[in-house]
Amino acid sequence: MHLVKKVKGKLQMNQLFEWFLYLFGYTLVFLIVSKLFKTFYIDLSHPYIYGVLAVSIIVLLNKTIKPLLVTLTIPITGLTLGLFYPCINLFILKLTDWILGSHFNLENIWIAFFIAILISIMNGIVEEIIIRPILRKVKTHE
Repeated sequence: MHLVKKVKGKLQMNQLFEWFLYLFGYTLVFLIVSKLFKTFYIDLSHPYIYGVLAVSIIVLLNKTIKPLLVTLTIPITGLTLGLFYPCINLFILKLTDWILGSHFNLENIWIAFFIAILISIMNGIVEEIIIRPILRKVKTHE
């Protein structure tokens, strides 16, 4: 399986590998935050199953709904110099909370906002430190 493929002259990361990277990063964020704050709740009967399920839903929403939300909120994001962007992640988190019901609960809006900021940082880290260097390395070897 190739990690990088060429589509329409551009190099792209394999979708399954990219999904795994984000899944790992978000799971790491959730584990750290759930240990730090008690208002963030994942069902304790099967915390890893519901944690991975929540992260999978977030990754799916980030690939489907988030691009539309980012496009629709460009003026607000521009006016706030990018500070509105974590609010989009907050919306995705609350949507995941709603989908999973009692198995995933964000009781405190400030903790949810903190998680949203951490997810924004994690997106940047995964993109800048992992995905782009792999794409650059493959590009130089062509």
